[in-house]
Amino acid sequence: MIEIFRIDFLTIKLLDLIDVVLVAYLFYLIYKHMKGTIASQIFMGIVILLILSFGARALNLKAMGFLLKLVTDIWVIVFVILFQPELRRLLLLLSRNKLFGYYLKSEAKQTIKEIVTASYELSDKQWGGLIVLCRTTGLKGVIETGIQIGARVSASLIVSIFNPRSPLHDGAIVILDNTIEAARCTLPLSIHNIIEGFQLGMRHKAGLGITEQADVVSIIISEETGSVSFAEDGKLYRSLSKEELSQKLEDAFSRKIFRTKLFNLKNLDKE
Repeated sequence: MIEIFRIDFLTIKLLDLIDVVLVAYLFYLIYKHMKGTIASQIFMGIVILLILSFGARALNLKAMGFLLKLVTDIWVIVFVILFQPELRRLLLLLSRNKLFGYYLKSEAKQTIKEIVTASYELSDKQWGGLIVLCRTTGLKGVIETGIQIGARVSASLIVSIFNPRSPLHDGAIVILDNTIEAARCTLPLSIHNIIEGFQLGMRHKAGLGITEQADVVSIIISEETGSVSFAEDGKLYRSLSKEELSQKLEDAFSRKIFRTKLFNLKNLDKE
């Protein structure tokens, strides 16, 4: 292997340099997805401990090395426990392989059209709504918290579900492919209370929270203002126009990601 330079006893080879760059980039990706959270501060603390551990070994500081080894021996377990939500989200992002194509079928386009129509009809009426659309992740646990519907997606049905006089209007509806699987579903709440100066209500926290834990997107219609928001990968896009929402949905379901008919999730959910 090509030797780049030597410092006393330390020899730096090209492979060593590539190794360091790859590890640094991996840490950067992890920190980028955790940035702005309490977990990012804890993560930086673990990185500092690892650096100190390597330094102690290089300088042959036995006592310091022994103490730091006690910590680093269990850091993987601690890491998994502390960063469970962040790791889940990171693994979901890594699983979306962009080397394979998936095109948006006409049936999916019709489903998106119905959902967008329903969203803005709810907006005009200022009726609150929360719509979750599955991509590569099934939501069997979430579906079981609500009332199973099993009906084809239509704008009129969605609007009728979120009618304030309807017993199903509280909670979220879950859509898989072109089917409304369930209504009145309970979603996990996001840990965020404020995003870019905007105070999140319960509906927005639920719509955002589910996208932090599963490969889904959600549409939130505000009951107070009638504004339509879109959540994806733990990010919230507020006050979208009809055209912007349509584009967001088309982008979300036509990305080049690997899935065989969404891994036939409909069958998996019924197992």
